[in-house]
Amino acid sequence: MQISSRFTIATYMLTLIVLECQERKVTSDVLAASIGVNPVIIRKILSQLKSADLISVARGRGGASIRKDLKDMTLLDVYQVVESLGKSGKLFNFHEHPNPDCPIGRNIHFVLDDKLAEIQTVMEEELNKTSLADVVASAQEEIKKQSVS
Repeated sequence: MQISSRFTIATYMLTLIVLECQERKVTSDVLAASIGVNPVIIRKILSQLKSADLISVARGRGGASIRKDLKDMTLLDVYQVVESLGKSGKLFNFHEHPNPDCPIGRNIHFVLDDKLAEIQTVMEEELNKTSLADVVASAQEEIKKQSVS
């Protein structure tokens, strides 16, 4: 299983908005060109981030800006906004009705459910340890290193 690219795209978008919004208007076209994805995907994610009050987006060519303090916005916040875990809220799902006549099917939930819930909890705890300020600072450091080389 793989988490969709929406999470990394959203993190990329937020980082670009922070680092570029003082120099130019960061529009969906600017984001799409930088990230290399269709502008429709960018607009969908912008809409999700705006609905969560993480960013503001000016109509037309106005561009996007960050609404929250970067230290108060974690990767978990971004993940929860753009990744749909559905009604269950679970990262890992498997079909609802394994065969009760099969010894594996009858026991698979007992074997996996707690482990998978624990894995999700650990992942979310780790995401919660990194703020957008941390991501932006790391990006600035890497950009600076490359400009010196």
